[in-house]
Amino acid sequence: MNSYVKLKQISKRFPGVLALDNVDFDVLPGEIHALLGENGAGKTVLTNILSGRYQLDEGEIYIKGEKVESDNWSARDALEQGIGMIYQDFMLVEEHTVLENIALADLSIPFFPDYDKIQSTIIELGKKYQLEVDPNAKIWQLSVGEKQRVEIIKALMHGTKVLIMDEPTAVLTPQESDDLFKIVKKLAEEGTSIIFISHKLPEVFAICDRITVLRKGKQIGSVNVSDTNEKELAKMMVGREVFLKTDKAEYKPGNPVIELKEISAISDRQTRALNKLSLTVNKGEIFGLAGVSGNGQKELAEVITGLRPITEGFIYISGKDISENSPRKAIREGIGHIPDDRIGMGVVPDLGMPKSMVLKNYREERFSLKGIFLKKEAIVSYTNKLIEKFNIKTTGIESPVKLLSGGNLQKVILARELSESPPALVAVHPTQGLDIGATEFVRNSLENQRINGAAILLISEDLEELMAVSDRIGVIYDGEIVDVMQTKDTNIEALGLLMTAGKHAAA
Repeated sequence: MNSYVKLKQISKRFPGVLALDNVDFDVLPGEIHALLGENGAGKTVLTNILSGRYQLDEGEIYIKGEKVESDNWSARDALEQGIGMIYQDFMLVEEHTVLENIALADLSIPFFPDYDKIQSTIIELGKKYQLEVDPNAKIWQLSVGEKQRVEIIKALMHGTKVLIMDEPTAVLTPQESDDLFKIVKKLAEEGTSIIFISHKLPEVFAICDRITVLRKGKQIGSVNVSDTNEKELAKMMVGREVFLKTDKAEYKPGNPVIELKEISAISDRQTRALNKLSLTVNKGEIFGLAGVSGNGQKELAEVITGLRPITEGFIYISGKDISENSPRKAIREGIGHIPDDRIGMGVVPDLGMPKSMVLKNYREERFSLKGIFLKKEAIVSYTNKLIEKFNIKTTGIESPVKLLSGGNLQKVILARELSESPPALVAVHPTQGLDIGATEFVRNSLENQRINGAAILLISEDLEELMAVSDRIGVIYDGEIVDVMQTKDTNIEALGLLMTAGKHAAA
């Protein structure tokens, strides 16, 4: 069978970096082809070249066997040739309806679109591919899974023949992921080629036909799914054996460290986000919190770390009442915070690494004089020790941290938050979007903190991660904890049901 898309000897350079080095890649009609590799391996660069967002430096692009003029290959050309891409961060206007978003995305629709026709097409595609969504619903009213359906419908209305999906299950529940897999398989059966980018190897084996692995811009190999296994793939991606199943020390929880008693809080939309929520995390414990996005996880992390006030209830850290909390008070009480938004909240993007490492403790005498005049030599020495300890790869410690890869940026945050061994730690989606090697590092770092006696609240929508790392797991639904259980006494299916049905499932 001839390939629908073939990329030959693709190379791409950025200043100081060879992002792709003579990479070959092809996709057959109706094939689900996984593209794997660590962060910075070249996956995004390759798909951006195919989708017309980047120009290649060397190589050739073939569509249905015909060589295209790669020097002039644009995003519009890619769309016209049936190549669509669904990004991990959805390209949707939250305040507009589904119908309006799809009309905006279709370049062929005139200034006065036929909304009745578009709505009929949305409904028709929804029935055909199990993509049902209300055309008149505002995007902000939809679940994450429904938003993804809108993106797929947008692509299908463009006549997409090759659909690139970047980490499509990163924020989905198990049930939503299963629904997505059915949709992807249906599309493939009808001839659509799927390029599937993921860090989750089990789902790659569940739905993909073939796998191509990139490492440091080079193609390591392409294999049929039936001819390999997770261990071999991980080694191809990282260049060494990887152990994602954390060796956990015996569970011997100590006294309560983080105690929340019937706390309530208001969201940014001025609606109830937390409703008399109670929760305890003990010394030497990783407490995993599962839940569908938007059920209060963000607000819960913020009230513990002093970023959002509570309207009622009490917060205790190691027995001390900090209900009238603030970021400075949370830092003073030893609460570490690994936020989900690395660039927006985790760091100051334009700062170099030394200042980034002491953002929380620069007032201490070892780093400054009276909290005003920084001791540069001491800070640089401290930073170099953390760079070595956390194996952070950087072109220079004074370069803005925003230039680091996702994995290395997360290591900077980990180094800052964990180096002082905080008694309490709130970690929000700490491995989301990270490659397999960086994920291994983050999980081991959390386990080491647990062994040292930290009380860790791990907020994640990756149920496999929660099962692998946590001692206990709680489920949050509509701002309340609906159930708490020992990890050994539950499973992913049961957690997924609680996440979507709340107290009804618990009952």
